[in-house]
Amino acid sequence: MREFSEDYLSRTREGMWDDSREALEALALDSRDRILDVGCGTGELSRVLADETPDATEVVGCDADPSLLAVASAEVDPVPVAAGDALRLPFPDDSFDLVVCQALLINLPDPTAAIAEFARVSSDLVAAVEPDNGAVEIDSSVGAEDALERRARWAYLDGVGTDVSLGADARNAFEEADLEVLATRQYDHVRTIEPPYSEGALTAARRKATGAGLADDRETMLEGELTETEYDDLRSAWRAMGRDVIDQMGTREYHREETVPFFVTVGRVRSTDTQFD
Repeated sequence: MREFSEDYLSRTREGMWDDSREALEALALDSRDRILDVGCGTGELSRVLADETPDATEVVGCDADPSLLAVASAEVDPVPVAAGDALRLPFPDDSFDLVVCQALLINLPDPTAAIAEFARVSSDLVAAVEPDNGAVEIDSSVGAEDALERRARWAYLDGVGTDVSLGADARNAFEEADLEVLATRQYDHVRTIEPPYSEGALTAARRKATGAGLADDRETMLEGELTETEYDDLRSAWRAMGRDVIDQMGTREYHREETVPFFVTVGRVRSTDTQFD
């Protein structure tokens, strides 16, 4: 499974739930007693779930990375956490009445096995919030940015080895794990960069100009059909695009809007009586 840094999680999940909490309606949070957030990372979704549920509800975060759990449990609003693998959760059967994950299945080679394990520890609902990274749209004041990001994205998707464009197809894993799919709803997460630029936006621009981001993904990209020569050409064009971004930031002309479609899939665990009718 891919590993992620605290910085990456903060950057990609920043603001996701500021205006998208209606996406959680199908989780019936007002009737939950115990919720498990699998692959919780630094606890962003865990804290949202805690905010959206009554005071009596317990929300627990679980992740295989102890460094991320340390951040989740050390924040001003700490999350109760447990270390564990998504395919071997450290909880007895029926420990929770809702098990949820965010952007986890896209990084697993066998999403169905994970959903089956979630169903084992849930007495009622299982939910997944998964993006379609193949359908990301970019609107940028730098003309080359959209096309270059599309090239880089598809080269990465070709080499990554898991279905990072899973999106709406997450329901297939639910059905294969014998859950009753109750809902699959699409919501768009829009990230905007405009003046005044945040420190995160400035850092991202510098990484474009140096090609650092593509360097991080080089090994994965070359696992697909992209050749080393094509990668070098892409990185050269990418760095030139990054310099244009920095130039436009200097004159406060740069703006960028990135739209990531994500899907909330909710399923119900079938009762033992139903399974053996």
